[in-house]
Amino acid sequence: MPVERVSQGFKDISMSFKRNPLNDDLIALKNINAIARSIKNIVFTGRGEKFFNPNFGSRVSESLFENMDEVTAVTIKDEIEYSIKVYEPRVKVINVNVIAQYDSNEYSVSITYTVVGIDVPPQALEFVLLPAR
Repeated sequence: MPVERVSQGFKDISMSFKRNPLNDDLIALKNINAIARSIKNIVFTGRGEKFFNPNFGSRVSESLFENMDEVTAVTIKDEIEYSIKVYEPRVKVINVNVIAQYDSNEYSVSITYTVVGIDVPPQALEFVLLPAR
C-alpha cells in the first residue's frame, strides 16, 4: 500500500511586492492562495518568458489570436491541463472548462482541482483570457 504524503503547508510571496506593516517583510500568500496564484502564473506565462527555464509556462497566449471557435477552446483547455500537470505537482486537476464568449472576444476559464497533501475540499479558480499584445 503506497504511503500518502501529508504537507505542512505552502507559502509564496505576493506579486504585489507590498510590505507587511507588522514586520516589514513581503506579504506572503499561504496554502490555497499560494497555489491559486501559482496556477494563474503558469497559465499566463508564455513559454520562453522565464529566464533559465524556457519550457516553463503554457502556450495559451498563442491560441488567443486564432479564430474563436470550439476547436480553439479545446486547444486552450488541453494546454492548461498539460501545463498544470507538468509544472504544479501540488495539485491534481479535476476539470478544466473553457467557454468562448463571442460577444466580448474572450474565453471564460474555470479550473477545479484538489490540493495534494492537504485535507481541503476541491478548489475552483475562475478567470478570463483576453487577446492582448
